[in-house]
Amino acid sequence: MLVDVMLPFYGDMSLFQAAVRSVLAQTHTDFRLVMVDDQYPDPEPARWFQDFDDPRLQYLRNSQNLGVNGNFRRCIDLAEAPAFTIMGCDDLMGPDHLARAVAALAGNPDAAIVASGVEVIDASGTVVRPLGDRVKSMLAPSAATTLRGEELAAGLYRGNWTYFPSLLWRRDIARPIGFREGLEVVLDLALLVDIARSGGSLVFDPEVTFSYRRHVASVSSVRAVDGRRFAEEREFFAAEARTCQTLGWTTAAKAARRHPTSRLNAATLLPGALLGRQWPVAGELARHLVR
Repeated sequence: MLVDVMLPFYGDMSLFQAAVRSVLAQTHTDFRLVMVDDQYPDPEPARWFQDFDDPRLQYLRNSQNLGVNGNFRRCIDLAEAPAFTIMGCDDLMGPDHLARAVAALAGNPDAAIVASGVEVIDASGTVVRPLGDRVKSMLAPSAATTLRGEELAAGLYRGNWTYFPSLLWRRDIARPIGFREGLEVVLDLALLVDIARSGGSLVFDPEVTFSYRRHVASVSSVRAVDGRRFAEEREFFAAEARTCQTLGWTTAAKAARRHPTSRLNAATLLPGALLGRQWPVAGELARHLVR
């Protein structure tokens, strides 16, 4: 099965190079690697990428900076293969990542998404287990399984245990749904629950084949510090609860209203905001805890 590995780029050169090399080292070789340059000011990453003598590699540069949501949306629009993944430009694939994900997708014809086992690394490549990621690991299934419908949505509202850059998507299901407009932090969660509502299923393979890099420069980290993340999440979960209630998904509606791990995340950041006298941030975090 041909896979489009979409690589939206705006970031660190050395981490980007490591990400590209990890894709080229895949045991599943039937892929197209597409770098989607979001107007990065330094031309060197593009030059380096285009120097590869490999017909599977394609370079594209946006005519203007689209931002995270816009560039992810463009990546979905550009995907042509039956399956695609939108990899972070600083993450790493293990050699068998695509092979296992493709096998899982091929073995489950009704599946829309494959989620692989993931380890978290820091900027230096050291495996780390921050509190948030320890919670995610507890929320993830303990064994290989297939989730769908309200069960999938409710679990994700309790806590999004998936790692978006590791996911493999079936194009003919994910592309027509696409990312919602206006989201920057929970756009991946929104797409997952939209697919759950459309009848698509998620196959989970617990074998760790992907390294997700977590560092302070990530979009979610930056927005968490200044509180903007939680304003977006609060609005999202309130709307989701109303939608699920209308569908008769009462368990999912309750999970969306409670969104416990999102509140826990805010609670862990509140003491630091108070100690740092960041009163607007502290207020935003406090509102998220009680609403």
